[in-house]
Amino acid sequence: MTRSALAAAVAALLASPALGQTLTIATGGAITSLDPHFFNAAPNNAIAEHIFGRLVDRDAQARIRPQLAESWRLISDTEWEFRLRRDVTWHDGRPFTADDVLFTLERAPNVPNSPGGFGATLRSVKGASAPDPFTLRIETHWPNPVLLPELASVFIVSRHAGSGAATEDYNAGRAAIGTGPYRIVAHRQGDRTELARHDAYFAGAQPWARVSYRFVAADPARTAALLAGDVDLIDQVAPTDLPRLRRDPRIAVSEIGSLRLAHLGPDFSRSGALPFVTDTEGRPLPRNPFLDVRVRRALNMAINREALAERAMDGLAIPAGQWLPPGAWSHDPETRPPAFDPEGARRLLAEAGFPNGFRMTLHTMNDRFPNDARLSQAVAQMWSRVGVQTAVEALPWASYSARVARQEFSMTLGSWGSTTGEGLSFPKSVLATFDRERRTGSANQRRFSAPEFDAMLAEAETIMDDARREAAIHRLVRWSAENVPMFPLVHLTNVWALRRGLVHEPRMDERTLAIGVRPN
Repeated sequence: MTRSALAAAVAALLASPALGQTLTIATGGAITSLDPHFFNAAPNNAIAEHIFGRLVDRDAQARIRPQLAESWRLISDTEWEFRLRRDVTWHDGRPFTADDVLFTLERAPNVPNSPGGFGATLRSVKGASAPDPFTLRIETHWPNPVLLPELASVFIVSRHAGSGAATEDYNAGRAAIGTGPYRIVAHRQGDRTELARHDAYFAGAQPWARVSYRFVAADPARTAALLAGDVDLIDQVAPTDLPRLRRDPRIAVSEIGSLRLAHLGPDFSRSGALPFVTDTEGRPLPRNPFLDVRVRRALNMAINREALAERAMDGLAIPAGQWLPPGAWSHDPETRPPAFDPEGARRLLAEAGFPNGFRMTLHTMNDRFPNDARLSQAVAQMWSRVGVQTAVEALPWASYSARVARQEFSMTLGSWGSTTGEGLSFPKSVLATFDRERRTGSANQRRFSAPEFDAMLAEAETIMDDARREAAIHRLVRWSAENVPMFPLVHLTNVWALRRGLVHEPRMDERTLAIGVRPN
């Protein structure tokens, strides 16, 4: 190395003081698996994004950009061709090729015991082929205008590490070999994941030599850890802590409007008696009351969404009447949050045969997003005031999500982040009829089913023209508002806090990423 080159290298090191440092993150979202195809949940996807790559990526505003695929083109309405990067290696040094993508497309929709996987995401894919190691062709069953955003949700795993591997092998780190900017060093379920920089990352080595990605469920504990200097960045900042954090000269706050909808919904899987639902004397009801649209409309009308946004969520949310917030593509301006009408709710309940109401338990997570259990408590009080006496049982996300997937409860809080940035993600995954063979409704854990809605959705998802597809999505939104398969509550605001001296890029998809943190 020449003297000038040595001087330049030293200068570069001095200009990047964090190059050899550890970034410590405290997240409030429990990571339930390192298998990137096991459960399509935001905390799992966030950690997977450090380890694995995708054909195409989304930026912080959910816009598509190249990643493992450097370019693509439509050969016909149902056939896509992707040119893959040639400079990508797996963490073990082996080359990435199209064959790994073929393996991923076979595996991702078919992971055993998945509580909510990627079947709906890849439902349109009929088949794939690789004419050569760096060319991929994907054929779809129908014209799919949102194939690229859907592929941006699917992490690519290697055939050589994943063949014959089960989810447990990914959780143990044996199969969790990716192409991403970091590799697994250690993973302790419910505690932390330790990552080390992948120096051969095709997009350039990250500034952090190591990342300690810790799970800290309690909001006060995350805030305290940041203020004590034990961590560098926290997510899901408690709204009650924000004023103090904003005043602290050592702390910066980063925020952005979210694509995530918090919603409630009843169980549709049973026609007879439901668990945790009784008459006013505590006797099981002979029939599922939520199958009556009048009951669902009554409960929807009894919710004061303005109060939820301002008080239960401390102003870090906006009232919701549909699955996408204002400003998002395919948001329907004609569908507004339902008017708060407790008297109308009582009349509808009486009309449905419940003049004195009934009793139920609302089950909720208590560590998935800020104020989640508090949001459920507020709705329970509103429902109790119109005669539906509602108790609340709050559970940690890790156990709650597994039990919801088994239909153990009758009324549940859920949330969905439409990370594709458009209006087909939610209905395809959450409201379409659950069918494992057809890969529909992969996150439809409440088992809502309506053939009319399915037919409208099937039509909408094949329309290549943006204006016509948006109109079709608006029809789905209005059908949902009329038939009330779920109760939209609020659209969240994503908030992070970090120590000064760092720069953070807030993301609409709420993922907390070391990739988005740089030394100032």
